[in-house]
Amino acid sequence: MLVVSAALVIFGLSKLISYGRDLIVSRRTAKELRQVYHVNTPVAQVETAAPAALPVSAAPLITAAQNTKVAQASSAPALAPASRLGAIAYPGNPKLRVSSRFKALRRENRDIIGWLNIGKMLDEAVLRRDNEYYMTHDARGDKNVNGALFLDASISLNTRPHTLLIYGHNMKSGAMFGCLRNYENISFYQNSPFISFDSLYEEGRYVVFAAGIVSTEPSRWHYVDFYALGSDDIRERQKAINALISSSVNTCNIDVRPEDQLLALVTCVSRDDERRVVAARRIRYGEDEAVLKELAERSRKR
Repeated sequence: MLVVSAALVIFGLSKLISYGRDLIVSRRTAKELRQVYHVNTPVAQVETAAPAALPVSAAPLITAAQNTKVAQASSAPALAPASRLGAIAYPGNPKLRVSSRFKALRRENRDIIGWLNIGKMLDEAVLRRDNEYYMTHDARGDKNVNGALFLDASISLNTRPHTLLIYGHNMKSGAMFGCLRNYENISFYQNSPFISFDSLYEEGRYVVFAAGIVSTEPSRWHYVDFYALGSDDIRERQKAINALISSSVNTCNIDVRPEDQLLALVTCVSRDDERRVVAARRIRYGEDEAVLKELAERSRKR
């Protein structure tokens, strides 16, 4: 019994040492990549979204509200509301030029496709390969229990994605997406409602509209269909958005439309069929962040 107990203690200590080593390596890697990223960051950051581009088909999206105006201004029959979102080219970057800072980052790892920042809480590279590799490898591709943040492999960056799904481990140390639990604290949300996500091809600012734990099991009340969230079907997207808002631990004063580009940060929790999600939408062209901040400050705990 003494031998078995000693062996268990040694095994436990070795695991703790291994976790500690991986955390140190993960933080060092993140710090080195931050230096590469920020030294190449332009002095003037774009704080709001650029004007919406035309869909790649070169036909503008037509909303129900626009159809009403057209009907009032013309004797021609009103157009039916669009049922699907068109593909949107990146405003100002139709030829998909990679920015200088991402060229520098991709010399470190070709899988780096974005950078996620949540104030002082998180400042990390986002990668894409498949939906497994970066669960066990860091942002340089080295084996590490902390993994790295990664974009869902099904999402194409050839045009602006309708929804960006980013995954990361829920580490007890707070590393990766272990910090997302802070959004369930109403005062944290009120003070930190903005997220920045820059991709290879454009910068982006987002405002959080929901945060909480959702289910991946359709029979449960707080089920969210992640496939529908990324769909171009307007009705399905609206249904998924409504589910996110209903599952949020805080009331939300930020309006969300199916045509808004969405950003969903997803991590695991104790139950296998549940996920913690922080959902945000791109700040629209011309919106004032100060006004959005005031709206966030009016939010309340459910």
